[in-house]
Amino acid sequence: MLRKWPAAGVRQKEKSDVLQTSDTPGRASRVTEGSCRYAGRQAGYNRLLAAAVRAAAGLLLRPFFGLRVTGAQNLPREGPLVLLPKHQRWEDIPLLGLACPRPLFYVAKQELFSCPICGWFFRSIGGIPLNRSSPLKSRAHLRTLAQLLEQGKGVVIFPEGTYFENRMGPARSGLIRFVRARLPQVPFVPVGMRYSAVRHRCRVQITFGRPIRDLKAPTEAFVVRMMTEIAALSGMPAAGRNAKP
Repeated sequence: MLRKWPAAGVRQKEKSDVLQTSDTPGRASRVTEGSCRYAGRQAGYNRLLAAAVRAAAGLLLRPFFGLRVTGAQNLPREGPLVLLPKHQRWEDIPLLGLACPRPLFYVAKQELFSCPICGWFFRSIGGIPLNRSSPLKSRAHLRTLAQLLEQGKGVVIFPEGTYFENRMGPARSGLIRFVRARLPQVPFVPVGMRYSAVRHRCRVQITFGRPIRDLKAPTEAFVVRMMTEIAALSGMPAAGRNAKP
């Protein structure tokens, strides 16, 4: 049975190829009322629909998955943050939404938004499209990503860019580089994902690590550190030290 978080649906156990930027941290732009409206309009987020989908996901996944969450006390209750989860399978996304006590926006591949209805739906529940083959075409969405963080939102970036079940894949550093350059004070939280079969159901362990800020480390070294943390939280050996741009 999915364990309940008192305020967010889950109880905790404990009390891509992307636009390249310089490693030099930049100054975050000032958040104004106009920029908030712009980010919300571009993201197309619908709070009520997102809450309804989250509740439906909990009901639909309950018969098949037993969710256990640890480390949720590490998550800031307010202010911007970037979650960097291990990507095992498509269920990572709704399960992560159930495990986290605050709303999240997700960076996802552009192909999911190609159908108008699908595009509207994924944007409404917090999806941010990314063109992996031509990152410059995603400039407007990257601006939206930056503005959401400026507003204090939580954003999910899967650093592997796609599924690597039961093993660590190579990291794609571009989005991490982008966020660190634009908003160097934003913390990154490594997230472990473990799936194990138990009779007719699947047990899922989601572990949130401690927020990490390292303004001095170059992006490549920072990404290696984050991937090592993600691997450890997921109970897997690290994949190696090379990160893709």
